[in-house]
Amino acid sequence: MATDVAIAAPVPVRRVARRPRPTPLEYGRKRWLQGVVALNFIFLYFPIVSLIAFSFNDSKRNVTWQGFTLKYYDQAFHNSGLQEAFLRSIGIALTSTVLSTVIGSLLGLAIYRYRFPLKGAFEGLIYLPIVIPEICMAMAMRSYFGQFGIPLGFLTITISHIAFSFPFVAVVVRSRMSGFDESLEEASRDLGASPAQTFFNVTLPYMTPGIIAGALLAFTLSLDDYVITAFTSGPGSTTFPVKIYSMVRQSVTPEVNAASTVLIVLTLTVTVVAMWIQSRSGNKSIAS
Repeated sequence: MATDVAIAAPVPVRRVARRPRPTPLEYGRKRWLQGVVALNFIFLYFPIVSLIAFSFNDSKRNVTWQGFTLKYYDQAFHNSGLQEAFLRSIGIALTSTVLSTVIGSLLGLAIYRYRFPLKGAFEGLIYLPIVIPEICMAMAMRSYFGQFGIPLGFLTITISHIAFSFPFVAVVVRSRMSGFDESLEEASRDLGASPAQTFFNVTLPYMTPGIIAGALLAFTLSLDDYVITAFTSGPGSTTFPVKIYSMVRQSVTPEVNAASTVLIVLTLTVTVVAMWIQSRSGNKSIAS
């Protein structure tokens, strides 16, 4: 005799949707995180802001605010020692920038284009000045010049700045070339262009934003450098940062603050221009 067995209907299982992880933009809306970021910015940039503010302070002691004045900028601009050091720094920076840009651009293009044995080790060796502490780089260059009996001066500072700056140019140019479409060069050669014509009409225009950004970066590094310059400079080759440091050792006067403010503004302007050029070139490559 058959028995009827009641089969119970399956109970639907309710799945609880997992809450998606917050994105970095959502994290940025948290009040506590905004407060932490604000405190970090205050901690990092308050000394710079105070230096710029006290460069307009009408007080020799530079301790309390006693009024607004521009006379210390006038004194800084009429200081013959500061003028000579500034012009010397500009000359060294321009010379090292030109040579660093040429070497770094060719090196960045070679690293992007060619494959050869031990390429990874070669790249690591090229980028070594970026990684090692600057004091080690300065001591190495000082020992090198002393071993070969090269007198310290304009030449040794320029060579040291080139050795320190060209890897930065190579990194910028290499990153720029990573988005290059090699079919453009192939099309140029198919149309009968020579290798030189292809390079100057196709490859070089694409590299130009990276070259300019790398050159501005090299100029900034050379203009602001103190450690390497202090180790490789000799009598009569004092640069602007070294001159400011020698003045600070005596006392921090508003004249020193004024000279430092000029250097900060110049460096910031060059850096902003380099970042603008690099971001503009990145947007153009994405659009194309």
